[in-house]
Amino acid sequence: MLSEQSAATVRATLPAVGANLDEITERFYAGLFAARPELLRDLFNRGNQAAGTQRRALAGSVAAFATYLVEHPDRRPDAMLARIAHKHASLGVAPEQYALVHEHLFAAIVDVLGEAVTPEVAAAWDEVYWLMANALIALEKRLYEESREPGWRRWEVVERVPETRDVITLRLRPCDGGPVADARAGQYVSVRVELADGARQIRQYSLSGAPGSALRQISVKRVAGGSGSPDGEVSAELHARVREGDVLELSAPYGDLVLGEVADRPLLLASAGIGVTPMVAMLAQLAADGHAGAVTVVHGDRSPAEHALRDEQEAYAAKLPDAVVRFWYEEGADGEHGVGLVDLAGVVVAPGTRAYLCGPLGFMRGVRAQLLSAGVAAADIHYEVFGPDLWLGQEG
Repeated sequence: MLSEQSAATVRATLPAVGANLDEITERFYAGLFAARPELLRDLFNRGNQAAGTQRRALAGSVAAFATYLVEHPDRRPDAMLARIAHKHASLGVAPEQYALVHEHLFAAIVDVLGEAVTPEVAAAWDEVYWLMANALIALEKRLYEESREPGWRRWEVVERVPETRDVITLRLRPCDGGPVADARAGQYVSVRVELADGARQIRQYSLSGAPGSALRQISVKRVAGGSGSPDGEVSAELHARVREGDVLELSAPYGDLVLGEVADRPLLLASAGIGVTPMVAMLAQLAADGHAGAVTVVHGDRSPAEHALRDEQEAYAAKLPDAVVRFWYEEGADGEHGVGLVDLAGVVVAPGTRAYLCGPLGFMRGVRAQLLSAGVAAADIHYEVFGPDLWLGQEG
């Protein structure tokens, strides 16, 4: 993949580039948005930009990809690329935008590193960029071709259900009356919302309903700011203003955190907070399929009152012949469930278990470490991140 000459140059310069990536990506976004302000208004998440998480995610993806290329010259990090491609496809990213990113990213690299960017160094990192970009373009092209709902489609809200103080469920049907393409349990859709200032911001929400329904169902948590992060613009808009009869724009379903061919092997579905949404869809699918293998359902939340979709978790698990449900609450736990954070120490993890994780990054890191200690193979641990992926480079 990466030429031997470029690999040597990238290996030698990776420490210097990596040490400056945060500044490079900060200048990249500043230059990009100065030239194309509509991208910040209508494509990029303004909240993530303000908090700096998108910048860190971009820096992490570039560093992870470059490191992988020099350490594994005959392979590429397909798991990382697939996650990025699915997010890009849900946003409608087009091939020509990669040239625009290249222009402003390399201008930022030269701006930060100056004379250290020799023609040889520039050529090597250019090769890294286009290897990653072309791989993503190809993956995204295939995703667009496979989608039966390309582009944006208008959907009418037919039901709004309050789940908790900060979570609502919206059920939607297509305004054009056409068929609803199948979605795989665990996938998400992008929702595009016009805000008061005219911006059309996009967010991803996991489908929380049973696959095969004539409706799309999403469950939205109102995002509260803190520690320098603003309140969630789109989630606040959906909570405050969207009611039955309103219309939203949705993308086709995307996302690679899906059950796949699980046969009757043992499964563990672990979530925390609003990460419960894809797990409920997976449970619904397993119940519909009559999954005979052991299923362990693990969830952590602040309190029982803030645990969205708990009834659905328990109801679908009850339909399975061999399912165990374990909940942990930081506050208000009764004698039936655990107190504090999720701890798998007392949970039986059967040999051959495949695990699916969704929730805050700290939660997933902790659960993943416990699963590895319990003998679960890294390749059998799959995860989904809401927002920029700051956990790039993991193959599981």
